Amino acid sequence: QVHLVESGGGLVQAGGSLRLSCAASGGINIIRGAAWYRQAPGKQRELVAFLSSRSFTISLDSVKGRFAISSDSAKNTVYLQMNNLKPEDTAVYHCSTFPVSTSWGQGTQVTVSS
Repeated sequence: QVHLVESGGGLVQAGGSLRLSCAASGGINIIRGAAWYRQAPGKQRELVAFLSSRSFTISLDSVKGRFAISSDSAKNTVYLQMNNLKPEDTAVYHCSTFPVSTSWGQGTQVTVSS
C-alpha cells in the first residue's frame, strides 16, 4: 500500500521560508511523478507544482520565483522549498502522485502571519 507522508509545515512570519517534504513508501517511486497542491479554507484546491522524471514545474503563477520543487531519489522524497512566504500562502499543503492522483498524503498546515 502506497503511503505519502508530508512534513515541514508550521507557523512562519511573512518573508520567511519553509521546506515541505513528502516521503513515499509502499513500492512507489515518487520521483517519477509527484505534485504539491494546497487548499485554503473556503477556497478550491490549487496545483502548486509538479515533477516528472524529466522536468520540474511551478504551475501556480502567484508562487513563481518563490517556490521550487525538487526530489531526492535515494530518499524517495519530494520537496517544496517555499521562500518569501506571504499570508496568502496559508493553506494545507498535500502531495500526491502525478499525473494521476491515486495516492495522497494527509497534508501539512502552513500558516504565514503578517
